[in-house]
This record gives sequence, structure tokens and C-alpha cells, in this order.
Amino acid sequence: MKNIFIAPSILSADFSKIGEEILRMEKAGADLIHCDVMDGLFVPNITFGPKMVADIRKITALPLDVHLMIEKPERYVEHFIKAGADYLTIHYEATKELVPTLKRIRECKVKSGAVISPDTEVNVLKGVLQYCDMVLLMSVYPGFGGQKFIEKSLSRLKELRELADKENPSILIEIDGGVTEENAKQIISAGAAVLVAGNTVFSSPDPKATIEKLKSAVSGK
Repeated sequence: MKNIFIAPSILSADFSKIGEEILRMEKAGADLIHCDVMDGLFVPNITFGPKMVADIRKITALPLDVHLMIEKPERYVEHFIKAGADYLTIHYEATKELVPTLKRIRECKVKSGAVISPDTEVNVLKGVLQYCDMVLLMSVYPGFGGQKFIEKSLSRLKELRELADKENPSILIEIDGGVTEENAKQIISAGAAVLVAGNTVFSSPDPKATIEKLKSAVSGK
């Protein structure tokens, strides 16, 4: 049975008490903390920068999964590495320097990852996965939390898993967007091992039970 990791997205947290929110997720059994960085250019929303990541780093030992939804992420990877990112994922659509930037991230002893949006073909990642520790497939359009899962993402996940098995079998496949207790089993069966969950976990009256249920979906419980 494969391990399933849950990465609550702080995009759904109450930023006025972010420290408490992070600790709440930690106590609930989160495996990573997912940090969505948006610049208002690559996506129509703005969130936060390296300082927020650095401040979160001070209060948790959990791995920080930093997802850069920004134009030309190569300009900022060092800033987020210095801030304490453990995983740093960048969009295929946002840069012309994908592989060189992934290599740079790894050279800095941080785990690297490529991301593709819902309308991007999976096969653009051919020859790229060997430079990644993680690959993230967006199952909603990047920019806002609380969106509904795009059903075609399941077939895309299967295609991505097949490509990964050929190029980098040990890579972690992550999915982000619309993950719920109801669809987690299908998502895991299609190939995902890291589930980014925002509203599903943060709005739950019992985040610990929700995380346990998401993880147990691998066994169909």
C-alpha cells in the first residue's frame, strides 16, 4: 500500500491568525504545508511572498511545499529557498527556463517540482521529470481556492503516472484543487500520492478526522 501525504493549502487559512492555523494543521496530522504564492500576473490573484514563507518556517518543522504561481519564477527561487522552502514547484507555462531552474533548485539542496495547469498537455513534461522530485497536476484553474474538481484530471493523472513510471518512477505526484473526501479514492487510484486540500481540511469541524479519511481512501475505507 502506497503512502499518501496530505498538504493543507494555507490559501484557505485565516491569515489573521496564521500561526494558530498552521499549528492546527500540524496537530491534525498534516504531512506538508502547501504555500500558494501568486503574483497577480500569472494568475488573477495576489497572495504573499518570501517573508510569509520565512515566518511560517519559524513555527513548524513540517516540510513547506511552496507552489510558485508567478511569471518567470527563476527570478525568485533563491528568495524562497532562503525563506525555508523544502519543495519548490514552478509552472511549465510561466517560464522558458523550466529545466535550468529545476536544476538550480536541486543544486540548492531543495526538492524541485514542475507544475502543469488543466489545459496543458501532460506530454510537455517528457524529458522533464528526471529533474523533478515532485510533479504537480492542477485539477482546478490556478488562482483561487474553493473551486470544483475538474473531472478530466483523473485521466490526466493516469497519463502522468504512466509517463512518470517510464522517466522517474520514484517521483511524487501531487494534485491540487477540489480534493474532497468523496473523490480522494479515485484521485489516489489514478496515481496521486500528495493531496493538496484547502477548504476540505480548513473548514472541517474535525480536521484530524478529515485528514485520516483522506489518507484511508487508498484502502477504500
